[in-house]
Amino acid sequence: MAAPEEQDLTQEQTEKLLQFQDLTGIESMEQCRLALEQHNWNMEAAVQDRLNEQEGVPSVFNPPPSRPLQVNTADHRIYSYVVSRPQPRGLLGWGYYLIMLPFRFTYYTILDIFRYALNDAKRELRFLLVYLHGDDHQDSDEFCRNTLCAPEVVSLINSRMLFWACSTNKPEGYRVYILGGCCCPTQEERNQTQVLRQQQDEAYLASLRADQEKERKKREERERKRRKEEEVQQQKLAEERRRQNLQEEKEKKLECLPPEPSPDDPESVKIIFKLPNDTRVERRFHFSQSLTVIHDFLFSLKESPEKFQIEANFPRRVLPCVPSEEWPTPPTLQEAGLGHTEVLFVQDLTDE
Repeated sequence: MAAPEEQDLTQEQTEKLLQFQDLTGIESMEQCRLALEQHNWNMEAAVQDRLNEQEGVPSVFNPPPSRPLQVNTADHRIYSYVVSRPQPRGLLGWGYYLIMLPFRFTYYTILDIFRYALNDAKRELRFLLVYLHGDDHQDSDEFCRNTLCAPEVVSLINSRMLFWACSTNKPEGYRVYILGGCCCPTQEERNQTQVLRQQQDEAYLASLRADQEKERKKREERERKRRKEEEVQQQKLAEERRRQNLQEEKEKKLECLPPEPSPDDPESVKIIFKLPNDTRVERRFHFSQSLTVIHDFLFSLKESPEKFQIEANFPRRVLPCVPSEEWPTPPTLQEAGLGHTEVLFVQDLTDE
């Protein structure tokens, strides 16, 4: 069992421990955890102190006494133990701490510049492309000229991501090269970014569906108007054809009419027609002619309606001018009882 003061690592501490091991190359997980706990799990301070040790500068912290290792069954790569973070001791420790203070300020200022670009990328939800240029590498110049400056690469960078570049020979470039992993977003930030992108995707899809629905309704409205216009146009064409056929039929009826008898003909009948528009038309017919001749004469007139019936006043009756069940063959004027002079009324039946 673990000692009472020992405790397991949190998820955030586990991520920091793995990142610290990757950055420093320390194989011992115990040593990585000791270094992080000495700096109160401050990743940047722990890495900085590790770099100072590699450069021959002694650490400002005294190493704590070793403790037995306790394997965490949740992850066998992690070892659990507890140490306290000691403060600088003695005149030498505090003197070195004060001497390194300006350098620490410069270090954090450099990282803040890089974080500005990183925060902009997070805020705009764009990738941050970091290019660290090695002046001493034999392929650096060719890579910059032929690859990095290629129009396709430049267009891709300008349209989809932010770009941050620095030479590894410069302090800020070297620090970012060493501590690049420390500036990566945490798991919580990645989860928030993923949720935000998912919400944006859902909003985009909803907007897209709304636009598609609007476009569908517009197409349906345009199709409805087109069909309506075609229907109206077809109705106009049908009406024109009907009028044309009607006019041709009127002309045929007029050509087939028998000649008008002379006023001196004792067998002639003078008929005055009163049309629905109060127009009066006069013509002579022969007693022996069928009432159909009267109907054809009125039908050929421009002023007459398309459908009509002819009525006599004394006695008031409708003359059978067209064949029917009662009168398969219309009678003659004489058989209909018309006199030498008659006034007949034309009744419009077009709307009936």
